[in-house]
Amino acid sequence: MEPATHSLAAYMMSRAGLNRWCPCATPVLLLAANVPDIDFLARFGDDLFLLDWRRGPTHALPFAPLMAALPLLPMLLFARKRMQWRKAYFLSVLGVLSHLLLDWTNIYGARLLEPFNRVYYHLDITGATDLWMLLVMAAAAAWFGLSKLVSSEIGSAKATGRGVAIAALLFVVLWQGVRYFAHERVLAVLDSRIYDGAAPTRVAALPHFTSPLHWTGIVETGAAYRVFEISLTGEEFDPAAGRTFYKPEPSRWLETAKQTDTFRRLLRFAPHALWQVIPAGEPEGAMRVQAMDVRFGLPGEERFVATAIIDRSGHVVRHWFQFSAPGEPPRFR
Repeated sequence: MEPATHSLAAYMMSRAGLNRWCPCATPVLLLAANVPDIDFLARFGDDLFLLDWRRGPTHALPFAPLMAALPLLPMLLFARKRMQWRKAYFLSVLGVLSHLLLDWTNIYGARLLEPFNRVYYHLDITGATDLWMLLVMAAAAAWFGLSKLVSSEIGSAKATGRGVAIAALLFVVLWQGVRYFAHERVLAVLDSRIYDGAAPTRVAALPHFTSPLHWTGIVETGAAYRVFEISLTGEEFDPAAGRTFYKPEPSRWLETAKQTDTFRRLLRFAPHALWQVIPAGEPEGAMRVQAMDVRFGLPGEERFVATAIIDRSGHVVRHWFQFSAPGEPPRFR
């Protein structure tokens, strides 16, 4: 999730009553709900370095107690009143866990059990941004500001906003539940069809920005990947209507590319890797091997793709990874 959603969720948690339990709840929760994204400093390295560190140790449950200590450092330096440090640390842990929970729901995922394993856990029920969660929590935050302004104008007691904050958090939970069951329905539809005479070996469903009724479906068979736009509004699903991307035949070019460090690191991240083998042009007789994560990019888009140039003798001339097309900076995911 992007920082706005994490920050609004933390603010709702504070206004739901935690700010009455601990006076410093709002700043601590806001800092803690964003501190795992300190790993985005890795973008100052190359794309492969960012791939290795994004959603890694700072997003892992075993490191959560350590990450929760970081937001308390500025509080230690700038707090003018005596702090209730035990309560503040407990709130910081809650803020960090709220971040991990939200990131777990989306398609990028997080390595929640690092250092014990480097598996990315992801529910695939939200994207990097969920429009309705963002709007509902932003509206609740705007209501707090408006009610404070009105109260000061008419001289009435200030509303706590606790009920509004709780309602916003309940909406987030219920909305995620709606998306989860819609996601499961799409997976069932994809998995129940035959594609050009072949059963699917693996399926995935990726959410759309606005609606839980519209999804992008990914179907892998032994020979190809197929990408569909799926609606749960009653339209009949046509397994022949999607875009088809055929897998290359096994070759020494593929095996050589798989042995490179770049491809190993991408394949550790990407559960749906589409391979391509095409002539490279230079040097003469060389081949260009690519593997791309079809969740984030398709052939021709140059996103989330590892590339190797292999000469005619089977030696790797060079290999690299890129998040986005040249000149396009990686987005905050």
